[in-house]
Amino acid sequence: METEREIQSILAELDRLYPDAAPSLEFSNPLELLISTILSAQCTDERVNQVTKKLFCKYRSLEEFAQADLEVLEQDIRSTGFFRNKARSIRKCCQAILEQYGGKVPSNFDNLVKLPGVGRKTANVVLGGAFGIPSVIVDTHASRVSQRLGLTQNTDAHKIEFDLRERIPVSKWTTFSHQLIQHGRRICTARKPKCLKCSLRKWCRYFRLS
Repeated sequence: METEREIQSILAELDRLYPDAAPSLEFSNPLELLISTILSAQCTDERVNQVTKKLFCKYRSLEEFAQADLEVLEQDIRSTGFFRNKARSIRKCCQAILEQYGGKVPSNFDNLVKLPGVGRKTANVVLGGAFGIPSVIVDTHASRVSQRLGLTQNTDAHKIEFDLRERIPVSKWTTFSHQLIQHGRRICTARKPKCLKCSLRKWCRYFRLS
C-alpha cells in the first residue's frame, strides 16, 4: 500500500475533516458504554441512544441489570433487534462482572473479551471510550474505508485490526477509528459512495480503480 508519507497525509486529512471524532453512543460510565455497544450490534447508534435513554433510568446499577427479569429486559431493548440474545448477553455479562471482577467493568482487553456477549470490537470500544486506552475499533464502516484506502487487503475484522495497529501510530488508534467510522457514514458509504465529494480520493485505491 501507501507509503508512510501517504499514511501521514491521510491522518492529517482525517484530523481536518473530523477533529472531534468520538463515540456516537451516549454513556456516562464504563458499564453504560459496554451495554450500549452490545446493543449496537446490527443496530444504529441513534436507535441505541433512544433506547438507553430510558433503559439507564430504569436499571441504575450493575446489580439491577444482573437481576433483571429476562422477558422484561427483552421488551425494554426490543427495538434494537436480536433482543433475546442481547438481553441474555447483558444479564450474563453483568453477572460475570459481579462475580469475577468485584462489580467493576474490567479495564483490560483479555478480561473484557471473556465476558458473555463481548467480542473484540466491543472490548476495543470500551477500552478507548471509557478508559482512554488506545484501541483500534473495526466495525463495518472502518472495515470498508480502510480497505478502500488500501490500508489493508484483508476482509476479516480481526486481521484488519492488526493491519491498522501496525500502520497507524498508537496515539492515534482510537481517534483514527472513530474518524473512519464517521467518514464511512457520511461519505464512503457502502452503496454509492460520494467519491467526488471525498477529499481522501487522491489516496484511495477504490477511487483509482473505479
